[in-house]
Amino acid sequence: MDSEALLTFVTIHQAGGFSRAADLLGRSQPAISRRIALLEEELGVPVFERAAGGVVLSQAGRALLPHAERVLAALRDATNAIATLRTETAGHVSIVAVGTLAGTNLTAVLKRFVADHPKIDLSISTATSAEVSELVRRGEAMIGLRYLLDTDPDIVCEHIASEPLVVVCAAEHPFAGQRLDSLASLSDERWFAFRIAYDQRETFADNIFAQFQARGIAEIRWTPVDSLNAKKRLIEAGLGIALLPESAVEEELRAGSLATIRLADLDVANPVYAVVRRGGYLSPATRNLLALLRSAPRLAGKPVS
Repeated sequence: MDSEALLTFVTIHQAGGFSRAADLLGRSQPAISRRIALLEEELGVPVFERAAGGVVLSQAGRALLPHAERVLAALRDATNAIATLRTETAGHVSIVAVGTLAGTNLTAVLKRFVADHPKIDLSISTATSAEVSELVRRGEAMIGLRYLLDTDPDIVCEHIASEPLVVVCAAEHPFAGQRLDSLASLSDERWFAFRIAYDQRETFADNIFAQFQARGIAEIRWTPVDSLNAKKRLIEAGLGIALLPESAVEEELRAGSLATIRLADLDVANPVYAVVRRGGYLSPATRNLLALLRSAPRLAGKPVS
């Protein structure tokens, strides 16, 4: 099997069908169908099965996928390594981060990196923590920033910061700006949290539930809200409160549209990890960006304790 066949196979899987994959690859659908047919002929087993609305991996396809992704990532490494030899001060560096981390503290680091490496093509994208690891594992991003440790053996995680979480309320809330003795004082409030989805949610989505349970309170009133911006607007309207990353509400706190409620018995933070692919090639510029991320004093709101 050759790299083009593996690229076609992985693209079809990611796109969910042959037609979309053909568009992404800039080829005709018959051409990629033929490429997969040749791959299946070589392997002696089908790699896709028809399903409602598209195709899914067969058992053989599921077995092939991680190996195909590693091969494609290694080829990208080879291309990047050779490009670095040709132009040590130029090239491409890509970083993917959880959206709530892509704030002013991270942009300050990236601004410094661009100033130090004016010929580097820097790209940044946002994703959930699980997606961050997946993009790095596949070699589609060189550095990832995510919440919580990823134990995938293909990923190397380094704890570089902690993201403080704060109780956020409307500016007109009776407890706005106050310090209370216990979180239990807020057990009757309406809380907003991300919808419970174990494969995609960020950790702070259900931290508040664990905090109440630790205090012997089994249930609270809460409403699932999938959008961080929607959650902030609902809180501004006085419709509820939430436990949110401090960096995610910095602008609203400065503007006075949101406030915080300090609690004597609540001091929580999410660990932030930089992730790279184990054994993957890191150009000098990529290593420099990692060093800047490690040394940033306020990447996620406060230094690592």
